[in-house]
Amino acid sequence: MNESRRAHGLPLLRVDATLQRAARAHSRDMIARGYFDHGAFGTRLSRFGIRGEVIGENLAAASGRRALARHIVRMWLGSPGHRANLLRPGFRRVGIGALPGRLPGLGNVRVVTADFAGT
Repeated sequence: MNESRRAHGLPLLRVDATLQRAARAHSRDMIARGYFDHGAFGTRLSRFGIRGEVIGENLAAASGRRALARHIVRMWLGSPGHRANLLRPGFRRVGIGALPGRLPGLGNVRVVTADFAGT
């Protein structure tokens, strides 16, 4: 993600431990309950005490080589909404939850949640 941000002249993201916990918890919940959706991510992040002027979230579920970080970032860059989050100038912090699991209709995948927040 930071390589893409650097290439666009944007501030780099720093890993935030609280965002990391929130992202991992969401990936774990999606696997445990068999769904793939953001849900009320603002409410979810606030339960973790996430503070920031702006927040955002990207999700991915992929298997094999497509589950590698570089492929997921490439996929996000190819999707207008995901790209907007990844390259949003106001985002400064990120937490990633990438866990293996099984999702209905997708089979065995890596479920990725990226939670973003501003300063």
